[in-house]
Amino acid sequence: MGRRQAFVFVLLLVTSIGCDHAAKELARSALQGAAPISWAGDAIRFELALNPGAFLSLGSALPEAVRKALFVGLVPVLLALVCSLAVRAGLPSWLALVGLALVAGGGLANWLDRMLHDGAVTDYVSLGVGGLRTGIFNLADLAIVAGVAAFLLAGGAQEPAEPEAEATLDE
Repeated sequence: MGRRQAFVFVLLLVTSIGCDHAAKELARSALQGAAPISWAGDAIRFELALNPGAFLSLGSALPEAVRKALFVGLVPVLLALVCSLAVRAGLPSWLALVGLALVAGGGLANWLDRMLHDGAVTDYVSLGVGGLRTGIFNLADLAIVAGVAAFLLAGGAQEPAEPEAEATLDE
């Protein structure tokens, strides 16, 4: 990874973490003890939820020691491993780099939130149409989903790019 790619990666990583942290602080101050706030006929709902689990509260029923080992101890190690392996394999495009940075930034943002708030992640928004609703999520979750989508669209899960394609990443 060249200097320009490293700069873009770190910039997106730090921006993801910073924006997520600011949004969570705003949600905590505005929604603590408040009734849910609905917009657009309840298509968008803001409500505070402290999630001790992972995506859609997966793992929230695990014993606290196991949750902490997985979500506090293992997450940063896995993020570092995934980023390292992706960079070593060669990122095929700028889109793959952006995707990787968003996944890492969102993952670290939720990890930091867990570290600051007794093992729980601050979630605050859900979407819905009629009786269908998403789970409650946050900006870091959106960064992760967008990052995975970008990485897959870029072909980041495929074989490493040929040297000619890697050269275009440096341009």
